Amino acid sequence: MATVELSTVNPRASGSQFRVVSNDREGFHRIKEVREEQGVSVRTAARRLGVDAKTVRAEEDRETDLKLSRIYRWQEILDVPLTDLLLEPEAPLSRPVMERAKLIRLMKTVMSIRDATADSPLQRLAIMMIDQLVEIMPELEEVSSWHTIGQRRSLDEVGKTAERPISTQQLLSSLAGLID
Repeated sequence: MATVELSTVNPRASGSQFRVVSNDREGFHRIKEVREEQGVSVRTAARRLGVDAKTVRAEEDRETDLKLSRIYRWQEILDVPLTDLLLEPEAPLSRPVMERAKLIRLMKTVMSIRDATADSPLQRLAIMMIDQLVEIMPELEEVSSWHTIGQRRSLDEVGKTAERPISTQQLLSSLAGLID
């Protein structure tokens, strides 16, 4: 059970600050979960909020008691309903937000395939999927591919893809399964 405590930090200030105190609190918000579901990186969130990545990580901590104005700002950059950011015990993200997040991840994957392949039939298939996804959700037109820069390997290290290469046929059959 949560209670609300009133504390006056500065007696000359015009207002008082409220602080939620809970005996069995699991946090105040679910900003990190929503950001990850939306496919927004810490760096992108920091840029949109006008802060550094360290501040974003601190604000994402469920125990951080953010001002309502800051939660509204997070709501704007993540483009989700405010209720999806507030923590309710055992409440999953709303269905529209989950579906939107899945479509964004799918679009990022298709854009990455389009950008990475020189194979004409695969390029055409990727472009066709992009058109179909944009038809379902027009704002996907602004989505870019997955970031290709990650942890750099030395010249003598080989990635998992080189160890287990897949053929174009396997990729096409996997994509065909997604379309069905």
